[in-house]
Amino acid sequence: MMVKAASTNVGKYTLTHKSQRYKRIQHRPVRTIMTRSRVKSSGDVFHKLPSEVFHMILDKLSVLEISVFSMVSKEITSYVVDYINTLAWKNKMIIQNFHHSTCHEQNSTIEHYRDLGLLFKRCTLLLPTKDRLKFIFSKFSQVPCFMLEQCSAPDCIGFSSYGVFLQTLIAGWDELECHRVFIFLCDLTNLMQKIESVINGKPGVRWYQELQLRLFCRQVLLDPWPNRPECQFWLMRLLKPWPMVSQAHLLFILYGPLLPEGTVGWQDLVERGLPHSALWDLARAILLLFSKLEVKGWTTDSMLSILEELIVIPQPWHVENVARLLVLCGSNLCYTVLASKALNGRVLDISRLIVYIILVCEKDGYHMSWAVKLVQQICKVFSTAPEKLCFIQHLENMFSEVTREFFEFSVAGNHLEDRETFQTLCILLDSSARFHTKFLYMFLK
Repeated sequence: MMVKAASTNVGKYTLTHKSQRYKRIQHRPVRTIMTRSRVKSSGDVFHKLPSEVFHMILDKLSVLEISVFSMVSKEITSYVVDYINTLAWKNKMIIQNFHHSTCHEQNSTIEHYRDLGLLFKRCTLLLPTKDRLKFIFSKFSQVPCFMLEQCSAPDCIGFSSYGVFLQTLIAGWDELECHRVFIFLCDLTNLMQKIESVINGKPGVRWYQELQLRLFCRQVLLDPWPNRPECQFWLMRLLKPWPMVSQAHLLFILYGPLLPEGTVGWQDLVERGLPHSALWDLARAILLLFSKLEVKGWTTDSMLSILEELIVIPQPWHVENVARLLVLCGSNLCYTVLASKALNGRVLDISRLIVYIILVCEKDGYHMSWAVKLVQQICKVFSTAPEKLCFIQHLENMFSEVTREFFEFSVAGNHLEDRETFQTLCILLDSSARFHTKFLYMFLK
């Protein structure tokens, strides 16, 4: 009995000891992480501050810092939205002076609008797209330099700032959301109506509207995107509603060469050969449209139709400009255009074009072997030996004809361009010799 009682007491003592230790542990303070839900239930610390004091705190932060702060919680987001809804903040942060004299001031303004884009992107994150756009653009709708035909200052960076803001705001959005943005902007600016009035008019008559349309579309919608797919998306949105002729007209307005005074140079492409710098933007836009046609619902034929319409606006271009544009567009597009003409029996057209392509290669410093390979590829389009011989004969005859044209023009007299024409004649003869050397060497190999 004594042994049993002792064992019972030990058991009781042990149980009591554990209970006391357990009670001591319970009295220790427990550290826990305060989640957003606990903060909300326990009361937000900023909720206790008067709004004036909270706004004074936000006044001390930069736009970028406020944008980061707005993502802390839903409550903070609502406080930030209330803050940027105030007239005081709008007057302070929505800069409306875009006519700066120094590059530093211009860059500073553009970077400020990049930060604003990030702020509005973050503080409207939980809203539906339509509500986001309404809220955001209500802050900028009355800025004159953001509106078409409201500012004529040549050094205005309003559209550039607007474009950086928009690009930052919608970066990462899917195509459906971006399409909604496009529709919203069209409604906000009457963009489609302004495009229609310009492309239905005679080229160059509404020169100010053409220039404003070019600046807005390029600086707000197209140029801010560093990646090809995004820029292609916006260009397609601008072109798609219109027939082929109007698409070509609009493409020229957006990317055609500019005169020194800043207006679109419609007649320059008709009257004389232009340097490659004047045609590079247009070539880049064509390549943009030509890439991934099957994905975007365009066909090669539709692209070729636009190109055919483009090179006769406002009248048929100088052949050297057509040739230079094709060279700038690269081998694939150049071959596609010439092969299409060959299949349609337009041998004289492609012969003249090839002669001018060879001239452009000599003038602009391209390897003549490129032109030789191009002619070799075009020869393969013709299925029979007589057709290939006919093509080569037309090409050789065209060399003689174009040389004679330059010679007759240079000796006619009373032309201010006599010296330039004679120089072109000499270059043509050099290019012909170089081309035929490469061509013969290819066959001798």
